[in-house]
Amino acid sequence: MDKVWLAFAAALAIGLPALATAWAQSRIGAAGAGSLAEKPELTGTIIILVAIPETMVILGFVVAAMIILMV
Repeated sequence: MDKVWLAFAAALAIGLPALATAWAQSRIGAAGAGSLAEKPELTGTIIILVAIPETMVILGFVVAAMIILMV
């Protein structure tokens, strides 16, 4: 039963940040599209701002790997 709880914890560790990242990127993407329509020179900044939330998923993956390898 302990392995089931560890697997559930690992799933939560990567699932919740993935959902939060998707929500954040949808907001940033919409705002970025509006900004790019007015100022096309902001392309690099917008790409960086869209990529920053991905770190949450990477950290969630690291935590999930640590949970699974804890056994």
